[in-house]
Amino acid sequence: LDALYASPLLRARQTAEPAASRFGLAVGLVDGVAEWDRHSNEYVPIEELKAAGDPRWQAIVRGEWTSHDESAEEFTDRVVTAIESLIDAHRGQRIGVVCDGGVINRYLAHVLGIDATNFFYPNYTSIHRVAAASTGERSIVTVNETAHLRGTGLPVGLFQR
Repeated sequence: LDALYASPLLRARQTAEPAASRFGLAVGLVDGVAEWDRHSNEYVPIEELKAAGDPRWQAIVRGEWTSHDESAEEFTDRVVTAIESLIDAHRGQRIGVVCDGGVINRYLAHVLGIDATNFFYPNYTSIHRVAAASTGERSIVTVNETAHLRGTGLPVGLFQR
């Protein structure tokens, strides 16, 4: 990696630290890639909401937006603008962006040209690779890579805990 960025949320910053250490990089914090719940006073993992049959899980499944800070469109615009700005600032380089599932979903949906709120479940610490051409084309190279988690004791497959 040539540069590493993360959401300012604690969970993203902590996840970025091992990569920063490995590559000898500082972690740049980018508010634009903060999750939709960035101003919430609590974090409940999605699998816990699902297991408990929490009404918030059902709202997510129905595609209902629950952020009080911004609309779904504003969230998408914020995420896409932030990631595209990072790409523009690092032409010809490899960058890492550590963020949460909603951000990943929105950016990949943008690249695919689909209107989807949460079309897949990004595994914790999974890697998603996007190739960015200087002409503006974006190609999804991989989604939900977890091979780097083998032997760590961390979940490798979807919805494992």
